[in-house]
Amino acid sequence: MKAGIEPHYFGDDTKKIIHGDALSELKKLPPESIDLIFADPPYNIGKDFDGMVESWDEELFLAWLLECIRECHRVLRKHGTMYIMNSTENMPWIDLQCRKLFTIKSRIVWAYDSSGVQAKRFFGSMYEPILMMVKDPKRYTFNSSEILVEAKTGAKRALIDYRKNPPRPYNTQKVPGNVWTFPRVRYLMEEYENHPTQKPQALLERIILASSNPEERVLDPFAGSFTTGAVAIAYGRKFIGIEVNGEYIKMGLRRLNVSSHYSSEELVRIKRRKTNNLSKKSRES
Repeated sequence: MKAGIEPHYFGDDTKKIIHGDALSELKKLPPESIDLIFADPPYNIGKDFDGMVESWDEELFLAWLLECIRECHRVLRKHGTMYIMNSTENMPWIDLQCRKLFTIKSRIVWAYDSSGVQAKRFFGSMYEPILMMVKDPKRYTFNSSEILVEAKTGAKRALIDYRKNPPRPYNTQKVPGNVWTFPRVRYLMEEYENHPTQKPQALLERIILASSNPEERVLDPFAGSFTTGAVAIAYGRKFIGIEVNGEYIKMGLRRLNVSSHYSSEELVRIKRRKTNNLSKKSRES
């Protein structure tokens, strides 16, 4: 929510990084030009993003967020897919608004463990919700064979499925359900970047492999640590990333190997621990 910033553009048609305001830049994109959108917009819960603290009037924030979602719907192809994630507090409202524009195919829970104290007077949050939604509920990309996981119950116990004729062993693989267990990105992990809400590479791999094909275009309007872009490029997709924070733009330029006016010294990766971020406002009590 930083309107008025002078945008800068890096890269080419294969991988494009836009340093600018998400809503303003979304409005510039052609209609139905994107095959897959992954949106991880601000949660408005007091996080400090390298000096940009997300703490806005709730009514203004929600109005802005809804306009961003509408623009995402406009730029998404007829048979495209959009994923959006946000806080447990905001998601019920987001869900209701998105139902007016999209068909929601899955309500996903990204569950993770925590080494710290979550809360002392209520049950702390150990997950973040994600919506998978489409424009056309009968035709959209879902590459189930690309994201198979181990089917633990029947296959590991060598059970026989007697419902089949003839009976045969249970499958050893299956399509994941809607509860995804990926660890949060920690300081000692190789993929760690200096970003307070970095999403795991494995989470983006599942989304991109499932809901897009090689050469198709993936958009992340709140690119942050540019994990979406790094995964998209690694799997042969095209990518557009929009980000308002200049420090995170440098991450994207380095991770996607996009040329710019920055020197190699300015783009060098120096890991810092995430120590200055506020916890959820609701936990302060």
